[in-house]
Amino acid sequence: MTAPKENQTTRRRAPAMSPEQRREMIIQTAIPLIAEYGAAVTTAKIARAAGIGEGTIFRVFADKDELLQACMAEALSPEHAVRELDSIDVSQPLPDRLAEAAEALQAHLSRMGAILGSLGHSGGKHPGRVRGAGRAESTTRIRAALAELLEPDKATLRRPPEQIAALFFGLLFTQPRTEDEPDLTPQELVEVFLHGALSGGAK
Repeated sequence: MTAPKENQTTRRRAPAMSPEQRREMIIQTAIPLIAEYGAAVTTAKIARAAGIGEGTIFRVFADKDELLQACMAEALSPEHAVRELDSIDVSQPLPDRLAEAAEALQAHLSRMGAILGSLGHSGGKHPGRVRGAGRAESTTRIRAALAELLEPDKATLRRPPEQIAALFFGLLFTQPRTEDEPDLTPQELVEVFLHGALSGGAK
């Protein structure tokens, strides 16, 4: 006798991932763990967080070192930051566009710093190429995306959009910090960048 349909349970297997999709999923899972635990993070911990068996990691990565290098490359890649900048609505006022850009780039720089710091890389030489882009090319791509955001206001800028973009990126990258004052919010940083250090009431 056939059981009623409502009492039957049908299990459906999740669609199989390609090796490249599996690699990407593992990398995205591993990055926050590396930021927290550094190179001491185990592949077993990464596998548990990803909901897979540890052996699955070694079907797409030769060893743990290769996985760590792939995570570093992903953290340094400009791809995500460029996509975020490209998605900003250019019909917004310039200060709003730049505040969104500052948030996206600060997140990118924070992510880079967390991974490099956790893996013991302290400044100096860029650790290899990233998705075909070295440090100079990565910076160039981000600056170009920033320049596109500035293009609608080209007529009102003191300098070409490309130069203003380089200045803005440099400010984000080297923003000075003091112990007794909180960091500037993206909106405050943009305000200072666009209008200088003098308050509105200054003569």
